[in-house]
Order: sequence, then structure tokens, then C-alpha cells
Amino acid sequence: MNILKISSKNLVRNRLTTILNIILVAFGVGILSVLFLASTQINNKLENNAKDIDLVVGAKGSPLQLILSSVYHIDNPTGNIPAKDAYQLMRNPMVKRAVPLALGDNYSGYRIVGTDSSFTNLYGLSIQKGSYWHKDLEVTLGSNVAVTSGLKIGDSFFGAHGLTGSGDIHKKYAYQVMGILKPQGNITDNLILTNIGSVYKMHEEKHTENHKHTAAEEAKEINDKQITALLIQYKSPMSVVVFPRMVNHSTNMQAASPAMESARLFSLIGVGIDTLKWFAIFIMGVAALSIFISLYNAMKERKYDLAIMRCLGASKPKLFFLVMFEGVLVTFMGTCLGLLIGHAALEVIGIYQETSQAKLTGLTAFPQEIYLIWIGLFIGALASLIPAMQIYKVDIAATLTKDR
Repeated sequence: MNILKISSKNLVRNRLTTILNIILVAFGVGILSVLFLASTQINNKLENNAKDIDLVVGAKGSPLQLILSSVYHIDNPTGNIPAKDAYQLMRNPMVKRAVPLALGDNYSGYRIVGTDSSFTNLYGLSIQKGSYWHKDLEVTLGSNVAVTSGLKIGDSFFGAHGLTGSGDIHKKYAYQVMGILKPQGNITDNLILTNIGSVYKMHEEKHTENHKHTAAEEAKEINDKQITALLIQYKSPMSVVVFPRMVNHSTNMQAASPAMESARLFSLIGVGIDTLKWFAIFIMGVAALSIFISLYNAMKERKYDLAIMRCLGASKPKLFFLVMFEGVLVTFMGTCLGLLIGHAALEVIGIYQETSQAKLTGLTAFPQEIYLIWIGLFIGALASLIPAMQIYKVDIAATLTKDR
């Protein structure tokens, strides 16, 4: 007896009910899949982009906004801080490494970040082609920027004022591409890196000729200017308590912890995710109930057929497995369809995202998704259990002698 063939024919015979059950399972699994993929990618991005940053120092305002703008580059900065004060903090004995950031321009939505060589060390960057920037108006592109913009080494482009949009373009001076970074799997793939002097030069009323800044010239220029933020690493764990309090109470700047603000952000997102999860679980429950009812009713209609199969030599365990297999087969098909729908839906969401800095994609998979398949199979088995147990209550003689 070919159980797969018989189960398939039974499902095809009741095709409308089968399709409804598959759609219900697929809908529930699809929602769970989107939530799982999105939350996992967001959580991974939060961790990867901030894993080596202990503190961010910037202008007073919202700590979360400061983190989003300086670490994840998906919000506007809270303002600027005096470069002189910032560099004084960099020399604090509790600071192991401090990376200055100067923001203000973009190219096709990708942020142009003014910084120094400490930025490459903080993120462990390496060059794929060309070299790092050296002079004013020289840039090094993140891997995603190079791919999507089509820029190559030696090309020139004009930056636009602001962190998004291309309305106010700085047409007087062009940036020149000197190198392209290797893919890092973090926010640096979507950044255009240059020196801080380039950012200053773009916003000066009078521009001087491009030249390589000496350390003394850059220090003097910075002391007279402003920067956006500092990314800080501590020397010792004790600094976690002392340093942020010192910054917040003794200066006109604010200190924000990426770990704390990221946890706060994810907790806010988690409220909506939990709500949708419960909705998906409800849909899965409805699917399980629908499978149970359809199989239970089918058992009443198929008693005669099952009795004939018993007479032809089919054992009770084999028929029990036949009914169980039908329920599991429906949920397996629904689960696989739901996973495809979930990945496709997230890819569409990613395509229509306005920001390129936190792109979500459905073209990825995680090993944990196998649990969704096991959940689907468990629901199918559970919904089929009671109908399958009716096999043991079928009286062959009574069923065959009864008028049909």
C-alpha cells in the first residue's frame, strides 16, 4: 500500500479544504518568518555595528538619536560639538581610543563621513582596491556604495548637503575616489569615508587649494571648528561608571551608551513584534483546528473505505499512520509555502525601504528557521492525532454490512 499516493489522492479529492488549510498554515508561518528574519537581522546589525564602541559623545539631546546618527547612521545628529572640547576628551586617561566623526553631506543617500585613521582601526577595515584617503576631497568607498553607485577608482562625484536628498549639491569641488573597502558586513559598507578637513572645506565660503594636511595644520583647523561626535573605547571597565557621568555633568556635551540605547530601541520594536507573533500563533491555531475538523469529518465519510482496506490486509497502525500523514503533509506544504512567502515579503520590504543604512533582505536564511518547519509538522501531527485514533474504533463487520 503506497501511503503517499493514497494520502495525495485523499487531499486532492477534498482540494478546497486542503487549499484552505495550506493557506492558513502558510499565512501563519509567513508572518512568523518575516518577524524572525527581520528581528534577527536588526539584532545582528545592532550588535555588529556597535560591538567595539563603548560610548558616543555628542551634542545634548536625545541619547537614542545620538546613537542612531553616529553609530547606525539612520537619523540626524543632535547637533555639533566644539572640536577643541572633543579632542580634550580624547586625551582623557580613561579613553583607550576615540574616533572623531564629522557629518553633513551625502551622495545618493550614502553618508559622507569625515574622520581619521582611527576609524579604520576601530572597525578593522581593509582595502579591496586602491588606497585610503590622504588629502582633502579624497574618499574611500564602502563596498555597497561602490556596487550600487557604479563609482570606480579615479572617478569624481559631487556631494549634496544634508544626510539625505540631493537638492543642494556642492558643485564647486568634487570628491575623488581613491579606494574601495572589502565587504565588512556592517555599517561601513554603506559609508563614504574622507578626512575631517574635507567636510570643513565643503562648507567654507572660501576654499583653498587641495593639499595634504600636516598634523599641526589639522589640529589647528579642528580646534577652530566643530565635529559631530566621538566614538569612544574605554581603557578599563571602571570607566563605564565614571566617564559618562563626568561628560554629562562637567561638559556641554552628552554621553550615550550604544549597548543601553540599542537594548531600549529593540525593546520598543519588540512590543509590536510580540503582538504580531501572537497574531501569527492564533492563525496557526485556526489552521490546526481546520485540519482537525476536516480530517475528523473525512473519517466519518471514509469508514467504509478504511474497512475495505482492513479486509485487504492493511493493519490499524498503518491506517493510523495514513491519517496522521495527511495532516502532516498539509502542514509541511503550508510551512514551506509560508517560508517562501516570508522571504519574498521581506525582500519586497527591503526594496522599498527609504534608508540604505539598515536594509533588510529576504535573500538570506538562518539555521533557526528549521524550527518553523518542525513547529508546522508538530501542529499537523497534533491536529491529526484524534481523527487518526478513530481508526481503532472502526468495526469492520458493522461498517461493511451497513447500507451505504
